[in-house]
Amino acid sequence: MNNCLIEKIEALPPLPKTILDIEAFRQKNEKEAFELLQIIEKDALIVSTLLKVSNSAMFGFRSKVETASKAINLLGINFTISIAIGGTVQNLLKTNLSIYGIDNDDFMRASNLATTLASLWLTKVSFDLKEELLLPSLLQETGKFVLADVIESEKKAEDFKQELASNKTIPEVEKEFTGTTTSKITAQIFRHWKLSDNLTNVIENVDSLENCNDEYRKKSEILDVIKTICDVTDPMSIESIEKGISKARKYNLDIKSLESAIEKLEDRLLDE
Repeated sequence: MNNCLIEKIEALPPLPKTILDIEAFRQKNEKEAFELLQIIEKDALIVSTLLKVSNSAMFGFRSKVETASKAINLLGINFTISIAIGGTVQNLLKTNLSIYGIDNDDFMRASNLATTLASLWLTKVSFDLKEELLLPSLLQETGKFVLADVIESEKKAEDFKQELASNKTIPEVEKEFTGTTTSKITAQIFRHWKLSDNLTNVIENVDSLENCNDEYRKKSEILDVIKTICDVTDPMSIESIEKGISKARKYNLDIKSLESAIEKLEDRLLDE
């Protein structure tokens, strides 16, 4: 791995106590919504992010969500955890993402779409799988913040953009310029922060499934499909959806449930 990337990861600020408390709560077998509310209410940024996301068109709630308590009740505990951790992580890593042709708001929107798609799709496949993959669906592109920062610092931004404009995939271009890809960097960031092994392991090889451990392969394949459909540079476009469905078919995943989830999400986005 590029030494600059290693140094950048090692220099990252620690996670705030609120997130450490949420991560500890996430590991519990028995979770109570009131306990999560008590943790979240200590952090105004998390509450603000939670309400903003809850009131977006992609959820389609009939009335405005005005309190963290109502958001937790409507979204569910694990979805709330994903938004809380995801929003904080993105705020800590804020970097100019222009080398990918997007800004931070674009990134957050694509990430939230990915989590919503995961929920809609996997609800019909497996409840346990849905609960496990909500957070990695949201966070799996986190490494792009570090990659963008390093590529910018090495004065390679324009060359990177030119390569992206060719027919190469984003992971191919990332590897060409840095020797690694987003999924690998994301896993390294989460190891640095000592987040759970399940989270890091299921993300690590999304960009290189041939290296994936059999224990995590199916989950990583699902993340790859979600990542493709909700591509941060072109989320939920006709092309992205077609590529994602093609991958799902290749991986022998539940196509019918996936297409139904995509249709529901598209309907919600019409109200944006």
